[in-house]
Parts: sequence; structure tokens; C-alpha cells
Amino acid sequence: MQIPIAKPFVGAEEKEAVVQVLTSGTLTSGPKVVEFEKAFAAQHGAKHGVATSNGTTALMAAMMAHGIGPGDEVIIPSFSFFATASCVLSVGARPVFADIYPDTFNMNPAAAEAVITPRTKAIMPVHLYGQPAEMPAFEALCQKHGLVLLEDSAQAHLAAIGERHVGTWGTASFSFYPTKNMTTTEGGMVLTNDDEIARKLRMIRAQGMNTQYYHEVVGYNFRMTDMAAAIGLVQMGRLPQWTCDRVGNATLFNSKLESVRTPVNRDGYTHVYHQYTVRVPDGVDREAVTKRLNERGIGVRVYYPLPIHRQPVFQNMGGYDKLDLPETEKATAQVFSLPVHPALTDEEKQYIIEEVNASC
Repeated sequence: MQIPIAKPFVGAEEKEAVVQVLTSGTLTSGPKVVEFEKAFAAQHGAKHGVATSNGTTALMAAMMAHGIGPGDEVIIPSFSFFATASCVLSVGARPVFADIYPDTFNMNPAAAEAVITPRTKAIMPVHLYGQPAEMPAFEALCQKHGLVLLEDSAQAHLAAIGERHVGTWGTASFSFYPTKNMTTTEGGMVLTNDDEIARKLRMIRAQGMNTQYYHEVVGYNFRMTDMAAAIGLVQMGRLPQWTCDRVGNATLFNSKLESVRTPVNRDGYTHVYHQYTVRVPDGVDREAVTKRLNERGIGVRVYYPLPIHRQPVFQNMGGYDKLDLPETEKATAQVFSLPVHPALTDEEKQYIIEEVNASC
């Protein structure tokens, strides 16, 4: 078998939606973008949606809208995709890294509070792999210290705590990269309940304009195309069922995998399993396990093999080489992700279970 780690689906409805946009002649940000923004915000229970060109520009725009820049610090986890940190650097601020929980892999609020300084402007938890971060604690922490609460929701479409979706706790950024739980081929979205932040976001993503050719702030071309938005509208309709499929696949794996530590799903938290990430037991060679599984046709991947603070670019900045993040370091040495996407067949799921149990 050859089972990929992700299998994006683009069907006839998506293709027809793109053809309709091409026929309309409105190719860049137009009515489909507005429709997509409203629909995605409503699906998550947020007041405003502001579409962008990709997930990284969504993160950058969110920070810029809150006035985060040189001299400011933003607390983030080091166990995440690099864009979580690069967006902080891109606006001129300094990333400050906090350690994670060993079970959910999400940033620990107590660890975040321990690194707050007078320069701290914001805290940005990541809903890693589709598991919501501990947002009630982060919300209280930001209120206590007067900080901006951001959410890196790139992997967490429709994830929730109780009845409240991620994306509604702070200013939240999503990604629609092809391997995400839904796609627009490339694209991002910022959700907010703040009218003024939404106004600033729309200016920032359109060269600083609120009225055409009148530039109120320094902005960029972070706009989404109508073609991407049209695809997104169709994919949104598929997302609830795809989410159920991912959760069902993960539930099966949790009940059958015996040789690895399976993901933790906290009570009341809706994990949407962008990745199904397991840990090898202490003393087991993760590289040998993943090599064998890949050779057996199972497209496993390691997300992420090197903490952000140990990336070469940070080692050259000074101050990051002495960080002590033990749970982050241990996770990067032990985790790997298995295919969990909705396209898995029953035969493929059974094969994955058998091969993983035979590999550790």
C-alpha cells in the first residue's frame, strides 16, 4: 500500500465554482471573498472574518492590527510550525518561547505566565494538530496582565471548547493550505469580534486603504482571490462531515494502537485531528520506527523534528541557545504523525494499525 499523510480533495463542485468566477471576470478580491468571510465567521461563531492570501499573512495582519511591533514581545510555543515565530519577527517584535504540556503538546499557561515581562504585548497559543489550547486559562491570563490574546488556529478548523469554537477567544488566524482540514489552495482568514480590529485588518491586507487610493496606514497586498474564496465556500460545506470522519478515524486508532502513546483529548474539548500524532515510548528509536513505516507504504511524518528556538536563524540571534524547554525537547524527539484524513479506507486503517503495532 501507499498511504499519504494527507490527501486533499477537490471535486466537481469546486471546479465549477472556479469556472463561474473566471466567467464573471472578477478575479481578485470581490463578492466571493465577502461571502466566504461571512460564512466562515458564522460557522465559527465570530463577528468578523477577514480573508488573506495565506495563513502566514493572516498571522502578520493580526499582529499589525493590534499594533505589535519593535520593542514588543509575543509569547508563543517553540513546538509549532516556523510561521508561528516568523510572523512575530516579520512585524519587528521578539518571540518569547514557553514550554508545553506533555499530553496535548499545547503551550502551558503557567509556563507562559512565567516569561511575561514589561515588554510583553501578546500571548499566542497554538491549537496544535487541531487540539484546542487551554483558552479559558489564557483568556484569564491576558485579562490579568492587560495583554492581547491571539490564536494560531491554522490547524484547528471547527475545533471547540464546549460549544465555543476556537477563533472566538482572541484575534485568530486560520490557514487554508492544501493539506489543512479544508483548503482554498492557498489562503488564510482572521476572525475577530472587535469592529475596530476588523477595520484595521481590511486596510492592512489592501495596501493600507479603506477608501481606494487613500492610504491610512502602511499595508500590504495580503488579499485573497475570488477563485480561492469560491473553492473555500464549497469546502466549508464538506468540512463538518470531514471533521466527523477524522474524529472517527482517530477514535478507531486510539482503541487499537498498543505500541505508541496515542493523543489525549481533554474532556469538553473537540479535537479535529489535523494530524494524528503519537509518541514512541521512552527508549524507542523514533527514526527507526518512522523509517520502517514509510518503507511499508505508510506516509508518516514528524511534525516537528526541531524546536523553533533551535532553528539556525534563532541560534544566530542571541539569547535563545540557553532556553530550557524540557517538554518541548522531549516531544520533538518522540512524536510522529499517522494518516488520519477522511479518504482512508477501512483496509488502509487496519493496515496502519497492524503495521504501527508491529513497529515499536
